[in-house]
Amino acid sequence: MVALYAFCREVDDVADDDAVPLAKRAEKLQRWRDDIRRACEWGEPQFEVCRELRPSIREYNLPFSLFDELLIGMESDLQKTRYRDFDELKLYCHRAASVVGLLSIRIFGCDGETAQRYAENLGQALQLTNILRDVAEDAARGRIYLPQSMLEKHSVDESDILEGRFTVGYENAAQEIAERAWAHYRLARESFPLGQKHQLVASEAMGAIYWRLLMKLRAVRYNAFQSNRRRLKTGRLAKLAIGLKTWLWLRRTAYRPVYG
Repeated sequence: MVALYAFCREVDDVADDDAVPLAKRAEKLQRWRDDIRRACEWGEPQFEVCRELRPSIREYNLPFSLFDELLIGMESDLQKTRYRDFDELKLYCHRAASVVGLLSIRIFGCDGETAQRYAENLGQALQLTNILRDVAEDAARGRIYLPQSMLEKHSVDESDILEGRFTVGYENAAQEIAERAWAHYRLARESFPLGQKHQLVASEAMGAIYWRLLMKLRAVRYNAFQSNRRRLKTGRLAKLAIGLKTWLWLRRTAYRPVYG
């Protein structure tokens, strides 16, 4: 999991490095694709992270197709700064987050369609929550993830988001995103593979942390612009406490996820 996280961190940092021209970032991501393909095909990777991942790729049967989907998601951040509708956004969330969950559950030792539905929906929920939290940071990079069809529906001008103006229309649009996230948390809760619960401490802790973040966003009416940024953070001690509490709750026979 440390190696998988490091891989995800590396490719995400490549995509977000505004100091590097877009063409160079695309070239770097292609090099990562070629290298992780070598690892998946039991070749000799050049990057240390891919070399560290190679034994786990074989042990847990991690397919190149999922790594490729993740890289396509990173590449889309270089090329695409707007999303027409929720279908486009859902595909992005799948590539940016759900595929990481689908890789992770294999490492955790979970299998079956129920576990896959759980990973897919939890990934969607986490990414939508993340989008609501980071709207100002993304706008500073010229990106708006909230679908254009929804912004038009609530009469939100792009300049409001790009310039950090909180409006009633934005609040209504953000509320609609939050309701989508809530629905995915609910679906993840309903498909939680109870028989494999002890393998899912990490993902359940993530679910609990991001659910808490969604509640914080709700409390400030989804105003994630500069004045409220500090109030939305979850500190390290709080995360540690949530992780410990999740581990203890998962030891109970009648465990149910706290989110959704």
